[in-house]
Amino acid sequence: MTEVAKPAQATGTVSEKAAAQAAPLPDPPATAAAAPPSPAPPAPAAGPRPRPAATPIPVGQVEWLLATASRAPSIHNTQPWRFRVGEDAIELHSDPDSRLRVDRGGREMLISCGAALFGLRLAVRGLGYLPQVDLFPDEARPDLIARVMLGQAVAATEREQRMLAAVPHRHTHRGAFDQGELPAGLLPGLQHDALTEGATLAVVGGPTAYPKLAALVADAARVQAVNPIVREEVLRWSRLAGSRARDGVPALAFPQAAEPGPGRLTPRDFDLGRHVGRLSAPGPAGPPPPATAVLLTAGDSRADWLHAGQALYRLLIHAATAWVFASLHSQALEVPLLRELIQTRLALPGHPQMLLQFGRARTSLATARRSVPDSLI
Repeated sequence: MTEVAKPAQATGTVSEKAAAQAAPLPDPPATAAAAPPSPAPPAPAAGPRPRPAATPIPVGQVEWLLATASRAPSIHNTQPWRFRVGEDAIELHSDPDSRLRVDRGGREMLISCGAALFGLRLAVRGLGYLPQVDLFPDEARPDLIARVMLGQAVAATEREQRMLAAVPHRHTHRGAFDQGELPAGLLPGLQHDALTEGATLAVVGGPTAYPKLAALVADAARVQAVNPIVREEVLRWSRLAGSRARDGVPALAFPQAAEPGPGRLTPRDFDLGRHVGRLSAPGPAGPPPPATAVLLTAGDSRADWLHAGQALYRLLIHAATAWVFASLHSQALEVPLLRELIQTRLALPGHPQMLLQFGRARTSLATARRSVPDSLI
């Protein structure tokens, strides 16, 4: 049996940190606050469902709602979501044109859409309402992921105010981490976040579990290095310095070297030998990440992938309130055999959906997002 820690209950909250320096979102409403986001909605019933009566969405807050949702993480920053805004509901749609070719079943696309869904839920809390969420409301429209409405008016909590304040500077961290352990109580709190959203965050450590995981991630890197489809996708979604694109991974967000530093999982190679990356790579003397974890779901259905995405974004924003960020490693899970081996060799209690390494950093290198008009259908 390997050393995979089981999730624990949260032991406290983290202190509020400085404001972000990244490109700002539109100003939040003056009433922004929140109680803990509503639990993950249940799996949908078959067939279209009638829409309950809901509070009209304030027209003046639509841009803020969608901009907040769009700050969610996504595979290669593809932002594979689109929104349709009605009088009393916002529909979240997947965008198959942004799905990676290696993502044949749409798992990574739906994890990304799940993250955007949590961002929208959090934004609704910023307006002082509980979100009403209906997953897959119409089986005849498979790209319709969720319908979100404003429910009961409930004042927001201090924790969600801190989470909303962390949205602009939350980012996938590919650079070096700062020295120091994670704040006390943060990791159990992140595990509680995952449980709240119907997922599990299993911490990987010890003398045998982490080396097994690191070896499998390195194997995935070697397999994908000779896969022309993978290379084509990376070239398609990586951006050279000076690019005005508002999607993809910019050169400032990836290093030229794809070699792992001490205690770090092998990163995805966005540079591909072009020497275009502008991010300083974690050096061999840099501190290792304090924690490595796997995000799991009990099942492996479309609904499970959405729950994984909501859990992922919730815990990432929570971490960012303490200026703790994560490097995300999805490449090993794109190889079916290696994904299965990670589950079995680490004796994981579920299906792995994302690998994460956490550490402190005083940076706000958030990548660009499409404008709100570009996200509408």
